[in-house]
Amino acid sequence: MTRPIIVFDLDGTLIDTAPDLLDSLNHSLAASELAAVDEAGFKRFVGHGGRVMIERAHNAQQRSLDVAEHDRLLKLFLDHYTLNIPGKSRPYPGVIEAIARFEKAGYLLAVCTNKYEANSLALIEALGLTRHFAAIAGQDTFAFRKPDPRHLIETIKLAGGDPHRAVMVGDSQTDIDTAKAAGIPVVAVDFGYTDRHVREFEPSVVISHFDSLTVELADRLIAASAQ
Repeated sequence: MTRPIIVFDLDGTLIDTAPDLLDSLNHSLAASELAAVDEAGFKRFVGHGGRVMIERAHNAQQRSLDVAEHDRLLKLFLDHYTLNIPGKSRPYPGVIEAIARFEKAGYLLAVCTNKYEANSLALIEALGLTRHFAAIAGQDTFAFRKPDPRHLIETIKLAGGDPHRAVMVGDSQTDIDTAKAAGIPVVAVDFGYTDRHVREFEPSVVISHFDSLTVELADRLIAASAQ
């Protein structure tokens, strides 16, 4: 029988990348002579990557943004972010222990993120975590990305897993909608990057710390999804 698999989102789920994303966002905003975003307001600017963050920040300050300028600022954002990996980014409390639990229990592990694949690989490698994951799929790994359920399903297949024996862990409506569309149970962390509580999006389970992400919980979710 195929080993069960647990698939993680990256930013706001496995790794707290907010300090570095905020620095890179403000680096790009400075080039447009816009006011910097502060840490308290950061979550409302997080979307599906740097492009959406830049757009939201401009909208918040009633500034128009044409395509050419948007592209220029995104390049500044990505260049700044890439050059500073891993920066201040660190795994959330309990992540390393959770990874060890699932490995010991025979689970495959994978990452499915809307971060660019190269940046995802670089970050995970810089933090010494690459060896734990059977697959790391970014927004450009396939011709589709979350919330398209194929992103999650193909990540599972790339890792050698079975979508019928899988659990998704994420921090946003995008993650939850993706898992639901794929018919896969989803655990939502409530400490990630969303301006609405994840409970509103009706995940299978909500947790506030990785200590609560147990093998028993994952086993139970997989068993229930098979009924």
